[in-house]
Amino acid sequence: MTASAMSSSTPSPPPPARFASYGRHTWKEIAHLLTNLPLGVAGFVYVVTTLAMGCGLAVTVIGLPLLAGALLGARQIGKVERARARSLLGVRIDEPSPMPTHGHGFFSWLWSSLKDPVGWRAMLYGFMRLPWGVLTFTITLVGLFVLWPVLPYIVRGLANADRAMVRGLLSPSDELERRIVELESDRGVVVDTAAADLRRIERDLHDGAQARLVALAMGLGLAKEKLLEDPEAAARMVGEAHGEVKVALQELRDLARGIHPAVLTDRGLNAALSSVASRCTVPVKVTADLPTRPAAAIEGIAYFTVSELLQNVSKHSGARSASVEVWCADQRLLIQVQDDGHGGASLDGGTGMAGLADRLGAVDGLFVIDSPQGGPTTITAELPWRDREHAARG
Repeated sequence: MTASAMSSSTPSPPPPARFASYGRHTWKEIAHLLTNLPLGVAGFVYVVTTLAMGCGLAVTVIGLPLLAGALLGARQIGKVERARARSLLGVRIDEPSPMPTHGHGFFSWLWSSLKDPVGWRAMLYGFMRLPWGVLTFTITLVGLFVLWPVLPYIVRGLANADRAMVRGLLSPSDELERRIVELESDRGVVVDTAAADLRRIERDLHDGAQARLVALAMGLGLAKEKLLEDPEAAARMVGEAHGEVKVALQELRDLARGIHPAVLTDRGLNAALSSVASRCTVPVKVTADLPTRPAAAIEGIAYFTVSELLQNVSKHSGARSASVEVWCADQRLLIQVQDDGHGGASLDGGTGMAGLADRLGAVDGLFVIDSPQGGPTTITAELPWRDREHAARG
């Protein structure tokens, strides 16, 4: 057998396993780096084009709306890039909060969009991606054919830089942005609550004291007319009017107590809560241990919270006794109302619990219900503590 025949019949050695040692994560990183260029080109073109058009036309009526729309589009670019980093780089980044709006209408939307930090950071990210994409695409592509033994190390370094860029520019601003949205929502709750309180006061005045005073004026007018011709009837009508005056005064006192009770202003939370407890239909033990008086706003919220909870005890709980404890711990004002009723209280039970939770949440407070069926019920409320003196100086 000739040498040529032997060589043709001998199987050739397998080619070197150039990429067999690359793990799944390495291939994902390579895919991310190679797609940096096309996506970087698209993002760069979008950012430069929209910024040039928006800024160039800012003197016209369409320039600023165009720029605002571009920032909203940049948010979508950031969303796509976060998803790509999540799937290929394993970077878990929370989505930013929705863009906050101050009021309603076109100009409110325009102003909120133009100062949206999420959109501007996404714009910066899109602008920076083109040069970075050219660099990573070139190094990775060349490394696949030339530097393959050390390519995993190069890829890991480039991917880590990508991870840092995504975290730095596309992550939400943690608590700041989320707090802005929470404050926007809380402000809406406060406004709605204040409007509801004003409507309640207006309704109580119109249907109660005002109607009674109108009837009183008419009665006194009739009594004046009968004063000479029928003194006994006039005296009887004046007596009735005197009774109406007493009822009207009591209604006005009750209304004033609902707005802000005098005992709370003059004597503080302990005395005010004792006054509320005395009007409850079940015996209530009140314990208040406070180093000083809290700020007036916090004191008022605490009072009305306990007042409404004790009304629920009277109307819905079927309890035989209840207790109210108020104390201060770790710069928080804590309130705990307990009763031995049948339980079953919840935020959606139609007893005003949801409104209380909203009011407390609007001032960075907490509202927790523990009310199993069969009882007992324990409701805990927390409010931020602030001394009255400190609040007055502030």
